[in-house]
Amino acid sequence: MQIETERLLLRPFAEADAADLYKYAKDPEIGPAAGWPPHGSVEESRNIIRLVLSGPESYAICKREDGRVIGAIALSMNGDSRLAEEEDACELGYWIGKPFWGQGLVTEASEALLRHAFTELGMRRVWCGYYEGNEKSKRVQEKLGFRHEKTVREVDVPILKEVRTEHVSLLSREAWIEKNM
Repeated sequence: MQIETERLLLRPFAEADAADLYKYAKDPEIGPAAGWPPHGSVEESRNIIRLVLSGPESYAICKREDGRVIGAIALSMNGDSRLAEEEDACELGYWIGKPFWGQGLVTEASEALLRHAFTELGMRRVWCGYYEGNEKSKRVQEKLGFRHEKTVREVDVPILKEVRTEHVSLLSREAWIEKNM
């Protein structure tokens, strides 16, 4: 499935996207803020496409004009999410390459995926979290209408061998409808 917005195309990842993915995922300002280490090689990016970014609601964020990958966005369902435990709830996660920060692209991609979650997948609630200090992600969530639900201290981030504070937000279908209709 593909989702188009004014400036973006959200589509499933392909192994051929590994070089484009690596170009941005190797940046030390990207992954660690989201809880994963920078990619070390194109081959590592290819493996991550196979093992992590191949889920049913995982999408490459691509610029419409050239189709190149500039980030990733996904809805993790209750079996694959730390935050969503109900059948009709999921978790939104996203990141975008540094050259594209501050252009509203993650918000645009997220709005499209939230529409998909609430209108096509029948989700009642969408959760989203960010680690302490990730003000960019916090701002995206605020623009999307998410409301702070809780702060969890001492969250284990094993892939980085760290413990962090996580802020968890929630967007209900009712709040989304009120904001978007």
